[in-house]
Amino acid sequence: MDLPVTPTTTTPFAGWRVVRAAFIVAVFGWGVGFYGPPVFLFAVHEARGWPIPLVSAAVTCHFLLGALVVGNLPRIHRRFGVAGVTRLGGVLSGVGVLGWALADAPWQLFVATAVSGAGWAMTGAAAINAIVAPWFVRRRPAALSAAYNGASVGGVVLSPLWVSLIAGFGFPVAAGAIGFAMAAALWWLAARHLAADPAALGQFPDGDAALPPVAVRANQDAAPLRSPWAERRFGTLALGASIGLFAQVGLIAHLLSMLVAPLGATLAGIVAGLMTVCAIVGRTGMGWLLRPGVDRRIAAAGNYGVQLLGSLLMLAGGADGVAWLLAGIALFGLGLGNATSLPPLIAQADFTPADTARVVALITAIGQAGYAFAPAGFGLLRAVDPALIFILAAGLQGLAAVVLLAGRRRTTSGP
Repeated sequence: MDLPVTPTTTTPFAGWRVVRAAFIVAVFGWGVGFYGPPVFLFAVHEARGWPIPLVSAAVTCHFLLGALVVGNLPRIHRRFGVAGVTRLGGVLSGVGVLGWALADAPWQLFVATAVSGAGWAMTGAAAINAIVAPWFVRRRPAALSAAYNGASVGGVVLSPLWVSLIAGFGFPVAAGAIGFAMAAALWWLAARHLAADPAALGQFPDGDAALPPVAVRANQDAAPLRSPWAERRFGTLALGASIGLFAQVGLIAHLLSMLVAPLGATLAGIVAGLMTVCAIVGRTGMGWLLRPGVDRRIAAAGNYGVQLLGSLLMLAGGADGVAWLLAGIALFGLGLGNATSLPPLIAQADFTPADTARVVALITAIGQAGYAFAPAGFGLLRAVDPALIFILAAGLQGLAAVVLLAGRRRTTSGP
């Protein structure tokens, strides 16, 4: 007589293997779709001689068109499945980047941005949440933090790899090699680890032997989401997360070039890497500290407070205060990764399970559409006075904290 398959008898819990797969998806997703376009901008400019504003507009279109896809990602996942969409995302990213490299006319470049933007949407923040969420309830903060660390690793590994391959072999060869590697890796991972959900394997979230009571209690006082734009809990989450991302992307876009003068090119690159390490440390620590019952909006506001302090320390460092600059960069970096991982966790606590995926997709799309304009906005202020970008970043981070706190419920009960 066959015994039923349970997590505690014959089948090891597959959730952490899914997290490792999501980590690799994030490495490629961010390494190609987020950190890649700034590198592509200069590669296209040098190869074709097209004006920087024109190629910059293509980068903006990449993120804006991706935002349109992100907003519909839950519907796409329901239609084609997480595994199928992840495979498609890898292929579209590879084809899109090759299109960037081979474009002979500006219109071809903008067609390529539609393809690469869709690929980025299918392998970015909302996609990682959709991969991990079915497998974890109580331990979702730790699981999502571990998966999202792939985003930081993608920046550390693929950004210099892009530069080296383009310098050594040219943009088309680099795009073909990395694009093929991404498509092949995600195709295999999706088939191996993402094709089945917990129910298909006879398992329950978090590896429990049965559905945990906390999963039943989670969000029991949260009303179903009807019109997102009319609800304070959604509006404050979407606006707060978008403001925080706008501040981060805008400052990061200019920070490296501003560090060259006081630190030198070599040390500036090392410091930028240190900021990424701090992002991994901060995201991992937050993931393990967010226990059931912790108010995640307060945690996110505190995270923006740390970044606000970091921005002010960088402002105080000026052109020659290296110690202040390093301290500010470390604090700013500690909060860097949490801007991506905390909004989905707030959504888990504030909305019903049926609404969470929709909320995460919408706030990701709104944030992406906003930060597409952040480098240009910060650049205008930098042209007036470089110190203004640190003041703007600090002000926006403070505003993001206030907005998130304004959406707190009187009684909170997170999973």
